[in-house]
Amino acid sequence: MNYTNYVRDPSRDCAVAAHRGIWRNAPENSLPAIEAAIRAGCDIVEIDVRRSADGGLFLLHDRTLHRMAGIDEMPETLTSAQLAGLTLKNRNGGEGNEMTGERLPSLRDLFDLTRDRIFLHLDVKDRTVIPEVIACARDMGVAAQVDFWGSLRSAEDLAWVREAIIPHGVLFMAKSRIGATHAEAELDLLFQLAPDVCEVCFDRIEDIAGLHARARHGGMALWANTLDSVAFAGFTDTAAMQDPDAIWGRLIGAGISLIQTDEPVALKSYLASRRG
Repeated sequence: MNYTNYVRDPSRDCAVAAHRGIWRNAPENSLPAIEAAIRAGCDIVEIDVRRSADGGLFLLHDRTLHRMAGIDEMPETLTSAQLAGLTLKNRNGGEGNEMTGERLPSLRDLFDLTRDRIFLHLDVKDRTVIPEVIACARDMGVAAQVDFWGSLRSAEDLAWVREAIIPHGVLFMAKSRIGATHAEAELDLLFQLAPDVCEVCFDRIEDIAGLHARARHGGMALWANTLDSVAFAGFTDTAAMQDPDAIWGRLIGAGISLIQTDEPVALKSYLASRRG
């Protein structure tokens, strides 16, 4: 599997990225949630990565373990052995979700499960840890399956990406603001880097179409989130479940070719209906 070649393929359908796996019946960022995304035919699974006190790499979104494991500790203060012994709350954790028998997975567990099965969008919470994640991916033979994500807001960001990520030949996804008064500076940085894929933050869907016209000449694919908590301009999963044409359909029509969602099964069904 080669993620870069997949993103660059002009004939592919819109990609479905499952946010933290399919977690309605399993803990988010858990191996069963990831397996469910694979079995559902998702193209990509988004996973959050943090580092332990002794350098282990684990799958967790929050700054603390409170929501998902019920303990108010930062993962960076615990050893790999301590983290590996923790069990997770079901679904998205917190109050009202029971504890399961599922363990907090390591990055190596993730790579073993997903090798040659699905692409991985890795949200590494501390970007200084990304070189360690790349090294792990290379060691385990999955570097062609992963992408790394980061904002391009300054010349320092651009320099860091060029130094820490680009030389390793892994896919990098830039996050850029479009349409706002300060967006031109970010777009200038984006086109200096010219990554294969860009996550867009927007106020008007018309701005996506404008960026797409410019980006497609360089082969840059566009990614959008419809997650309720981070979506833009009302283009949310909740709205898409009521009217998928008005949300997912309009995004695709504007030039989006990768969508991250908490409703990946519904998005896959919608894409199938569009193909007739």
